[in-house]
Amino acid sequence: MKPYTIQWTVSEADSGILLRDFLKRNDISKKALTDIKFKGGLILVNGEEKTVRTVLNTNDIVKVQFPSEIFSEDLVVEYIPFDIVYEDDFVLVINKPFGIPSIPSREHPKGTIANGLLYYFFQIGLQSTVHIVTRLDKDTSGLMLIAKNRFVHHLFSKNGLEHIQRKYLAFVHGQLEDSSGIIDAPIGRKDDSLIEREVRQDGQKAVTHFEVISFNEKYSFLRLQLETGRTHQIRVHLSFIGHSLVGDDLYGGSVETLKRQSLHSYAIQFYHPFHQKNYLFEIGLPSDLAEWKSIHMPE
Repeated sequence: MKPYTIQWTVSEADSGILLRDFLKRNDISKKALTDIKFKGGLILVNGEEKTVRTVLNTNDIVKVQFPSEIFSEDLVVEYIPFDIVYEDDFVLVINKPFGIPSIPSREHPKGTIANGLLYYFFQIGLQSTVHIVTRLDKDTSGLMLIAKNRFVHHLFSKNGLEHIQRKYLAFVHGQLEDSSGIIDAPIGRKDDSLIEREVRQDGQKAVTHFEVISFNEKYSFLRLQLETGRTHQIRVHLSFIGHSLVGDDLYGGSVETLKRQSLHSYAIQFYHPFHQKNYLFEIGLPSDLAEWKSIHMPE
């Protein structure tokens, strides 16, 4: 297993500063430095271990070798199928099938994307635990963003998850009055449920944008974009306006024609903290939703 490393090339603008200040500029915190120093990490300049008081010069190569991450003993290494849409040294974008939870829970201690990611990391020799940046509900399919290291995850969190744009496709019951709009309604946990959420005045701010792609007398096909990322946000908001997701019986949808909620994360856009540019990935409907559409909403 190889340790996880990140490296930077010192620019002319950073020439002459101390290594300590360079690392701080690149978001290596004091706590992270302490972990690196005392838990098996290394800081190298041009391949040699250096102290943080080292003065840097233009084109020096600064490499940080992070300590091995310890994962929970409850997280079982388990093969779980998912497609990798994109991968580099820092992130993964995967296509999650429906029916697989993102993380373990009391109801699903195994068989999750997190179990499968740990298995994949073992296969490629990556000494990291699982850092899911954008989760999906068990029966939601589509794109998920994964950080390959705690530090990378920290950078996404620092920049604000609202800067990660997520778009969804969905089938709902009925015809919406407006062809597009914004649902701005706070969401909180329902008093009598550990799982279910609802729109409530004391909830957290939640904003969902919607656009009608097509409709017939029974169903509407929607494109949705999250402005916030509350638990069950799209499901709760659509139920709140009277147009529950097809297949989402928790929030009022019928399972007569579809046995899972008809929600698919088809696009994700994010600013890459190391490549310093925006990435956009899109995928089409999975086969089960495409088949449902061809039967119930033919062109």
